[in-house]
Amino acid sequence: MIRLSGLHESADSSDEPVLIPNMPRPIQITKDKFPASVKKSNPAFNAFMKKVREGEESAYGVLINSFEELEPEYVEPFREARRGKAWCIGPVSLCHKDEMDLAERGNKASIEKNQCLKWLDSREPNSVLYVCLGSLSRLIAAQLIELGTALEASEHPFIWVIREGESKQTLEFENWLSREGFEERNKDRGLLIKGWAPQMLILSHQAIGGFLTHCGWNSTFEALGAGVPMITWPLFGEQFLNEKVIVDVLKVGYRVGVDVYVEWGQEERIGVVVKREEIERGVRKLMDKSEENEEMRIRAKEIGKMGRRAMESGGSSHLNLSHFIQDIVNQVRDKAALIQ
Repeated sequence: MIRLSGLHESADSSDEPVLIPNMPRPIQITKDKFPASVKKSNPAFNAFMKKVREGEESAYGVLINSFEELEPEYVEPFREARRGKAWCIGPVSLCHKDEMDLAERGNKASIEKNQCLKWLDSREPNSVLYVCLGSLSRLIAAQLIELGTALEASEHPFIWVIREGESKQTLEFENWLSREGFEERNKDRGLLIKGWAPQMLILSHQAIGGFLTHCGWNSTFEALGAGVPMITWPLFGEQFLNEKVIVDVLKVGYRVGVDVYVEWGQEERIGVVVKREEIERGVRKLMDKSEENEEMRIRAKEIGKMGRRAMESGGSSHLNLSHFIQDIVNQVRDKAALIQ
């Protein structure tokens, strides 16, 4: 909608909120938070996105990791725009049923399944904050230190997934962890996972009460499928728009307060985007007990139930997948008939 309307070219100021046109509900966003796919900052990326758009426009149809009941007012207009060839088949994360499937979703985890479950089993329901900012995030050491300091100050149990690597920033942060004794001080309250985490296994555990997320669509939908409310920390891509869905449309999350789009490769130049005080405030807002939080938790769990019903036999996503398969079968049969 942003690209087709030309909004990315007509917006006057980068920090002035603009209204996205033709939306069922009013959604405003500033120009500096538009997805990179509609920006003209990186020629190589623009060329790549041009090919993506051409592929999308020429594609027969679209499979969507969502479900009808979650956002019908958005699904129907999109389906009409695709001449009926759009199928919601999610949450696809709920295809994983048993613990082994959940543990092995994605890459091989950096922690044993039983070790992770044992730690979670020792916690009260809805008491643990899961923190993971995505496999593509490259937060600088100073920002990670702000995050770690805030998690400790919040006094809530947490699981924190930390990206591994050999970059200067990663090594600087690792030195801080050991030098400042962060792991030792928090060993009874925090679990640090360095590398890949069994995210679906963690999110589906009853001890998890919140998810601090970068708002990538896969992570967002894994949280929704598990019925877990979120603290939003978007970084780039379409993540600021996803934040709007989480906070403003579904009302199952709070903003941590990120107002800066972090261009890929510009992390050191941009610096710290959220201070420890803001992060701690966001953690406490979601994890402290309150009537508002309880209502949000109920909404999140109801969305999780809706998602599970959609994936069951006879559910909307299950039926959509069947309709998609039948549509393809019909196409193949019709083409075969023409050849004969």
